[in-house]
Amino acid sequence: MQPNPFGGVIEHLSVDEVKAGLENGTILLVDVREPNELAAERIPGAVEFPLSTFDAAALPDPGDKTLVFSCRSGQRSQKAAAAAQAAGHDLHRHMAGGILAWKEAGFPTEQG
Repeated sequence: MQPNPFGGVIEHLSVDEVKAGLENGTILLVDVREPNELAAERIPGAVEFPLSTFDAAALPDPGDKTLVFSCRSGQRSQKAAAAAQAAGHDLHRHMAGGILAWKEAGFPTEQG
């Protein structure tokens, strides 16, 4: 783990790691982009949780999955992890590069 520039610590997961976790059911991907961004394009299976209305107390319960934040490029997901940690949650993983890296890797997206 590394220091998070927005506070706390962060673990950078690759798009390959996240895709594998989504496929085998070990990751809950929480997309912190805004609704208009999500309507245009999203990663299949990601949960919508916009950073602009972020409330750590309302985060979805990942159960036995690992909660991983994602966004467009990897900046807002780090902010979300910092905000969650500041609220007392042990959430420190994000998908490095965001949906841009996901698409660059050739992984599928969907609309709306």
